[in-house]
Amino acid sequence: MKTFVEFRSNKFPPYAGEEEEINPGLWGRRLAEYFMSELPKHGVEPIEIIPEDWGYYLPIRSEGMKHALCCGHQYGDDDEFLCFTDPQQPLTKRLFKKIDATAELTSLVSTLDKILTSDPDVSAIVWREA
Repeated sequence: MKTFVEFRSNKFPPYAGEEEEINPGLWGRRLAEYFMSELPKHGVEPIEIIPEDWGYYLPIRSEGMKHALCCGHQYGDDDEFLCFTDPQQPLTKRLFKKIDATAELTSLVSTLDKILTSDPDVSAIVWREA
């Protein structure tokens, strides 16, 4: 399943001092805020924005399983971004049992694709497997 999406946009520049929150050369708080406002319009409820060393983690409210959207700037050009789901694969193991997240991930990926493809400020959208 393709759960990684790379794209380009000048819509999400770094905030001043954002590199102190995550690793130097990486940013994405504006992108995380964008998804915090766009996802609910599609019935997906992100809970909060959590800074990580690689970007931002947005847990998604869900019944029965934990999943999230991860996003941020990529090393390279200032307009290169990457988002991926957590979990990255539809079948995951939790405490000696397998959990099938296919329906949840398919829905989240579809929603992300709708948001990105409908935004005229986003281009070069490429989906790939983990």
